[in-house]
Amino acid sequence: MISVVAEMYGIHPQTLRLYEREGLLKPSRTEGNTRLYTDEDLQRLEFILSLARDLGVNISGIAIILQMRERMEEMQRQIQDFVKYIQEEVLSRATAAADPSRGAIVPLRRTIVAPPPPLKRK
Repeated sequence: MISVVAEMYGIHPQTLRLYEREGLLKPSRTEGNTRLYTDEDLQRLEFILSLARDLGVNISGIAIILQMRERMEEMQRQIQDFVKYIQEEVLSRATAAADPSRGAIVPLRRTIVAPPPPLKRK
């Protein structure tokens, strides 16, 4: 609840309401409209407070940093998905390489080069 969280972190409940209004925090709510903070919300709040208290970042700066952080996490997920896809593809092609008739992008044709005829001496 908001009063418990405010007391835990030594901030005024209005500060939490401001962070929510600005979109920095999004606690869930009960049917009675009471805010409930998850562990993830609290971790995010700790990050916000460290930016504000330790680094002196204002609310606009905090919002930008949080957006950039979310984008970086999404890009990291995409990179991990891509690496996983590449690993699976390499494994699949390595398995297919054991049988050249399977998995080739372009069929291989082996040409046999005949040795040149011997030179005739005069």
